[in-house]
Amino acid sequence: MKKIAVFASGNGSNFQVIAEQFPVAFVFSDHRDAFVLERAQNLGVTSYAFELKEFENKAAYEEAIVDLLNQHEIDLVCLAGYMKIVSQTLLSAYEGKIINIHPAYLPEFPGAHGIEDAWRAGVSESGVTIHYVDSGVDTGKIIHQVRVPRLETDTIETFETRIHEAEYKLYPQVLKELGVTERKKTC
Repeated sequence: MKKIAVFASGNGSNFQVIAEQFPVAFVFSDHRDAFVLERAQNLGVTSYAFELKEFENKAAYEEAIVDLLNQHEIDLVCLAGYMKIVSQTLLSAYEGKIINIHPAYLPEFPGAHGIEDAWRAGVSESGVTIHYVDSGVDTGKIIHQVRVPRLETDTIETFETRIHEAEYKLYPQVLKELGVTERKKTC
């Protein structure tokens, strides 16, 4: 069985969707006050949090993350709103084993503000992408994508809501495709 860890920096809604369907070994946040940590506690998922500023440099920070991953024998790291660029220390230790969800149809609108950037550009559709993480920003090999149309009646809030709804469907689908075993259903 593949063991997964989820990394998130904030709210953790994608983490919650994943954790409700799949066993998650742990969640990691780069913010000690992130709401994802409360979600993890409520779901009984182990959580860890430490911040880059607590380390001498980014390599030392990522070495601590690699140690956590190794301790838990993680097979796949799922980035879900993790707002740090993954650097060489973590990439080299887990090459081909880190995936990310991005709220745009890559290569359109990479970076931290995919939804807002698509909205401001006035596109008729955007989407959601899950891809492998490489040394670039949202440039890794695409695993799966879905389009989300921008409706005439949309506000940025309704557009964002529909993109998130697409994320909540796509991430579990991709995890199943990658061989992650779903939780056993209890009656």
